[in-house]
Amino acid sequence: MSAVSDTAVAGAAATPTTETTDAIEVAGQWQLMWWKFTRHKVAVLAGIVILLLYFVGAFAEVLAPSDPNKNSAAYKYLPPQTIHLFAEGSWTFAPHVNGFSFETDPRSFKRTYVEDPKKPVPIGLFVQGTPYKMWGLFKWDRHLIGPIKKSDPFYLLGSDRLGRDNLSRIIHGTRISMSVGLVGVTISLILGLILGGISGYYGGRIDTAIQRLVEFLRSMPTIPLWMGLAAAIPLAWPPLYVYLIITALLSLIGWTSLAREVRGKVMALRGEDFVVAARLDGVKEMKIITRQILPAFVSHIIAVTTLAIPEMILAETALSFLGIGLQPPVVSWGVLLREAQNVTTVANAPWLLWPGAFVVISVLAFNFLGDGLRDAADPYASN
Repeated sequence: MSAVSDTAVAGAAATPTTETTDAIEVAGQWQLMWWKFTRHKVAVLAGIVILLLYFVGAFAEVLAPSDPNKNSAAYKYLPPQTIHLFAEGSWTFAPHVNGFSFETDPRSFKRTYVEDPKKPVPIGLFVQGTPYKMWGLFKWDRHLIGPIKKSDPFYLLGSDRLGRDNLSRIIHGTRISMSVGLVGVTISLILGLILGGISGYYGGRIDTAIQRLVEFLRSMPTIPLWMGLAAAIPLAWPPLYVYLIITALLSLIGWTSLAREVRGKVMALRGEDFVVAARLDGVKEMKIITRQILPAFVSHIIAVTTLAIPEMILAETALSFLGIGLQPPVVSWGVLLREAQNVTTVANAPWLLWPGAFVVISVLAFNFLGDGLRDAADPYASN
């Protein structure tokens, strides 16, 4: 009897209530999409990670402990420091990192760092540090975390061959690498939707001309093409111009696959009843494409877009890693990974591989988010 009662209770709990059913029946399309998306826990977590990455990129100056290009010959290849909340040998709250003592090998004259608890470096929040211009609008000198005394060493993720703070460079690199993917995909999305939609809807000579252009661009080897175009960029150009050109180069190739997919979808839908009805009502052709056909496969567009962003990030990382993309003093994850090209350097300073971890995290997060958005874009489909 008890088992039967428990089963009935469980069945009642699983059955939607009248209030829930009524809410679903009157809910709009976007509300249904949001409810279905929140059920995809991994996608929600991935979305939070992506928002955090863009937040870091937007407030890089404040979040970075120091200037990413500030070097110090005294602290080359300094290992990562650990934050300690209490004073050595007591429970007194005193946030600090340990300083270092230097030792020199008498044979190789190689300098090594030894952590010295007797040299604590007090740290704090919103401390005064290297001045900067926030978003290019106003000057400020506050950093989220850093040493109380500016001259003290503070390297939570170690330093590189020039003594530059690896954490600060990764934070500033987040802004460049994440924005390259977002801006590049936006341009590719616009080109792919417009040219693919026109090609699939009109057909004929227009379709032939656009498809031959797509085939020409896709037939060219990507890396040599990028190398040739990147080599044509004048060395005297400022970093901002180079950034814009690299973004445009990535978009120049990225739109072709989306255009072909959009063309196929449009060709399949242009003969549907709702499209024919809109045409008979005198609706303009571009409005039919943008208001009737494209929204019919928005889930596919979302999935392709979210998968294209990590491809852009990986492409920028690869180009910069090979030395044909962004160049110093611009800081991106690809530029930072160039420091880890040497096997000996990686063996002695493995913390220089941290930018690669951020690349992996961002790519996985976009892929998981794309899965959740693709499913949520069609809320009436069964799981």
